[in-house]
Amino acid sequence: MKCFVNDADGAVGLDILARDDLGRWLDTIPDHQSRWVRSHDPGTSGMRHLVVPDRDGHVARVLVIADEPVGMRSLAGLPVHLPASMDCRLADDVDGDTATALALGWALGSYHFGRYRSSDRNTARLVFPGQADRAEVETVARAIWLGRDLINTPAEDLGPEELAGEVAKLAERHRGELTTVVGDDLLEQDYPSIHAVGRASSRQPRLVDMSWGDPGAYRVTLVGKGVCFDSGGLDIKPSGGMLLMKKDMGGAATAIALASMIMDLDLPVRLRLIVPAVDNAISGNAFRPLDVFRTRKGLTIEIGNTDAEGRVILCDALAEASSSGTDLLVDFATLTGAARVALGPDLPALFCNDDSLARDIADDCRRVGDPVWRLPLWSGYASDISSDVADLRTTGSTPFAGAITAALFLEKFVDRTTPWAHIDLMGWNRCHRPGRPKGGEVMAARGLLETIRARSTRHREAS
Repeated sequence: MKCFVNDADGAVGLDILARDDLGRWLDTIPDHQSRWVRSHDPGTSGMRHLVVPDRDGHVARVLVIADEPVGMRSLAGLPVHLPASMDCRLADDVDGDTATALALGWALGSYHFGRYRSSDRNTARLVFPGQADRAEVETVARAIWLGRDLINTPAEDLGPEELAGEVAKLAERHRGELTTVVGDDLLEQDYPSIHAVGRASSRQPRLVDMSWGDPGAYRVTLVGKGVCFDSGGLDIKPSGGMLLMKKDMGGAATAIALASMIMDLDLPVRLRLIVPAVDNAISGNAFRPLDVFRTRKGLTIEIGNTDAEGRVILCDALAEASSSGTDLLVDFATLTGAARVALGPDLPALFCNDDSLARDIADDCRRVGDPVWRLPLWSGYASDISSDVADLRTTGSTPFAGAITAALFLEKFVDRTTPWAHIDLMGWNRCHRPGRPKGGEVMAARGLLETIRARSTRHREAS
């Protein structure tokens, strides 16, 4: 990766300190450097880093102020704020886990989306710490870069065919098994809900299904909502609401990124990745409010609003995923504005039918700095998705608890015995922050990687 170098010659040392340790550290460096640092008042100014010169005006060191315990975000802002010609290095006494986290943060902070720019952007580089796990860092960073690239790519260049093509690339690289069902074949192979949503687009809807790994290993199934552009359908969005709808395949991008991590790290799992990929467009054959469709599970659904299309394509995918048997089923979706109202854009909502699994996911996500927050599958709201003419209505009958009623709808298509987690995420950073550039974002995948790693390892040891 271009953000790392192997040679430490000429690299500038990084001194990472908590603000409370600054005074003691100043007593250990040369007087002229101490005076320079004190003159910039980093202890109280809110400053995150400071370039410290030697007597000749050359860079002697970079002081990094860590307001939290040293971890992934501590260096994540430096690649774009330090001179692009600068190489930096960590101290040798940084332990391996911390060095791995710092290197990952550096990599995530080095990301930029340059597909449509005439010139590339360079960033400062880090001498890869010898004590860090390079395979882990580069595998996770590349997968997140991939997911961000997919979300950032305009829908003109990333439609259902191109999104399915990304899954095909994974299958080819790792010798996975791939099945793709396209257009009217969705009806013949019993994916009617996916077809109903995608049929109005000139770009054919499809379901892409990849399997990889030892069939006898711990079974993990990932499902990602792949709405490549969401106009809202006949319940059309206003222009402001449509502006970022290239990101409505953020769930699919997250599932693809997580699958990439799992395969590149060769985790002991039987992995299945399912992505329903569609455009929610408007034409003479667009699906309509109050239309009724039969789903793959056999349940009939009444369309409450054509702008709630994500749950419609997911219901067929989830029915297929749980019917074939799996030890863990996780779906990712940019599903509801209600989840963003409840938790904001940075905190994905977690719904789960298994308390132990929910605790593991929440704990792992928090530990790696990729947090989620659990919301309830509150059965008391199930009546809100009842229909007078079908088995279910796709949207709630009231404006309340929209994220919960959406999750309750999806739950109807998951076998009761299948451990299932539903992640309702934003998939987007509204502004630039260390390690989180403005634009597409892969959320919760690093935490789920840890959950899957731990559970698959326990399964292998018990076998």
